[in-house]
Amino acid sequence: MDTCATGFSSTVFFDLETTGFGPSCDIVQLAAVNGSHTLNLFMVPRCRMERGACRVTGFSVRKNRLFLHRRPMLTNSLREALVSFITFLCMFRRPLLVGHNIRRFDCLVLARALDEFGLKTAFEVGIAGFVDSLPLACQLLKNSGIHSFKQEILVKTILGVSYVAHNALEDVQALQKLYWTLRPTASQIQQHMFSLDSLNTNAVKPGSPPGQGSLYEHFQRAMKVTASQGRRMSFR
Repeated sequence: MDTCATGFSSTVFFDLETTGFGPSCDIVQLAAVNGSHTLNLFMVPRCRMERGACRVTGFSVRKNRLFLHRRPMLTNSLREALVSFITFLCMFRRPLLVGHNIRRFDCLVLARALDEFGLKTAFEVGIAGFVDSLPLACQLLKNSGIHSFKQEILVKTILGVSYVAHNALEDVQALQKLYWTLRPTASQIQQHMFSLDSLNTNAVKPGSPPGQGSLYEHFQRAMKVTASQGRRMSFR
């Protein structure tokens, strides 16, 4: 579907993998996709990985290093990842952000992290808003006979394919295909739009805000740190 047909200049699909299943958990992977453009970043969490999350995602932490299925991952700091996410979104002229079950989970975790580093305003001015594809899919498929609206089941049922679920990059690439196959109208999308400010995030405000330099300067510093330490910052 042409993105313009939805009434928005662009659509970015995003997902987080975290240390647990509550809003106070930490982010270990952040991925986003728009067409063939992808962002995929990993972070060493600042709190312990819950056993259930380890089983579901395959992530683990040993000696302050992040592993995915026992393979060491190249990582960025959480702040570097958030600045990179904002910069990625700036490529698409205030895109609509879409994710599955994000209103009850991912957006709460994201809002708290953005607040912590004083980046929430910079983030919000660069996007049109959010849409949770879970209630949207429920609306679009209410008479289809589908009883489970988990993303991997929807992808299997509607697209006829399986993928590696609970890997953020695999999740967003699969969601992008599913979303455009469902072909939501502009009116249906707008019914499900929301902002971070509409959520009850109970975000913790940082005690001392970061420097007041421009977003570009934040990103440049993050890139220098990444280059000097040989870490991974994946833009494609």
